[in-house]
Amino acid sequence: MADRLSALDSSFLYVESPTTPMHVGSLTLFQEQPGVLDHERLVKLIRDRIAYVPRYRQRLREIPGRLASPVWVDDETFDVTFHVRRSALPAPGTLRQLNDLVARIMSRPLDRRHPLWEVYLVEGVEGNRFALLSKTHQAMVDGVTAVDLGEVILEDTDQVHGAPVTTWRPARGPSSVELVAGALGDAVAHPTALIDVVRKGVGSAREAVGDAVATVVAAVRPHESNPLMVEVGQQRRFTTVDLRLDDLRAVRQARGGTINDVALSIVAGALRPWLLSRGVSVTHETVIRTLVPMSVAGDSDAASLVDAFTLDLPVGEPDPVIRLQRIAFDTGRFEETARPVGAKAMVNLVGFAPPTLHTLGARVGASLSHRSYSLTVTNVPGPQTPLYAGGARMLAAYPIVPLTPRHALSIGLTSYDGGVFLGLHADRDAMPDLDVLGQAMRESLTELLEATQGPRHLTVAE
Repeated sequence: MADRLSALDSSFLYVESPTTPMHVGSLTLFQEQPGVLDHERLVKLIRDRIAYVPRYRQRLREIPGRLASPVWVDDETFDVTFHVRRSALPAPGTLRQLNDLVARIMSRPLDRRHPLWEVYLVEGVEGNRFALLSKTHQAMVDGVTAVDLGEVILEDTDQVHGAPVTTWRPARGPSSVELVAGALGDAVAHPTALIDVVRKGVGSAREAVGDAVATVVAAVRPHESNPLMVEVGQQRRFTTVDLRLDDLRAVRQARGGTINDVALSIVAGALRPWLLSRGVSVTHETVIRTLVPMSVAGDSDAASLVDAFTLDLPVGEPDPVIRLQRIAFDTGRFEETARPVGAKAMVNLVGFAPPTLHTLGARVGASLSHRSYSLTVTNVPGPQTPLYAGGARMLAAYPIVPLTPRHALSIGLTSYDGGVFLGLHADRDAMPDLDVLGQAMRESLTELLEATQGPRHLTVAE
């Protein structure tokens, strides 16, 4: 029997539009080594490991008349080389050129006639590096039946392990008659599911999704007005920021809270000067309502792996220490009931968990009313030891969290091997000054360190 999408997974298809494609991305940098991982070897690596994530060989089939949610079926013409693509930067291959390429690729929606994922090998990055850029539709990754492809191609050693023996052959796809019969059978067994599908089919998908998952937010508050809440277009910008995890730990040790509190304080401290640079009036009461997905303890239910709450980032507070204290107080209240998973536990969930957990966090944000928050910030800890893909050492990992309607910016953070890597994903027209905000992130951490340890020079990765 074909695997039917859940109502939540289906919602990511129904709300998708040319201006808000519902795919999550990940940009990873690797050290280039001759003969270690080129395009041919990457294709082989993914072809061998894709048996661990069979969803990546399946495509969507719509039900005639939309009597039920779509189903996953094996792609009978699956060709891994269609999904694993090759690109290169013009010399000198700067990070700015890489970020521009990422923005262009992430702006394009995935082709629904094929499995909903792509991986790009980007050669010629300065510093003898290359990059892997992945994009995966949110409907695919639920954290249980399907995880991000990055989890199965990364290893903790430069020795490439053997792949599982597989003799996969695509199963015959169901006929239209079989699809309708299956939909009617499901409707009899689960009549409320049919009601949800009909609501979506007549154009109320956005409202239905918002109503169904609104309980994740403690209360839906009035719509905010700030430069982050605007209509978005089809094109994107992307920039990265590298920080040192030891610097965040130093702030935490001196002032308390958690690493996540420090990270959110850095974001708040960066938004303040960015707003001022735009001529926005900032008072002590100014806040940016932010959706903060957090991994939480759960059993076997994928929905329990990630919860979220809205946090008013105190961007109007000029004192960095008070900003941190206010954030720590608010997150502490959430943690009393949500049972958040600690960093070590999160890393051990399933391989290199950050890509999957960022996707789950983005799923939460995409499911909520866009009026209940202005910004999404996902922060997922990764392992503090080196990882490898096909023998090549991974140097950095930047999340790319998708934009939702009327949200001009999303921020993802991943800690890995001593670094904290930020991916800032934004609407091209609304955020021409995205690099200004990126620099403000570095300065915000410097401000925090100086407030706790005195003046110092902040070391950041190049």
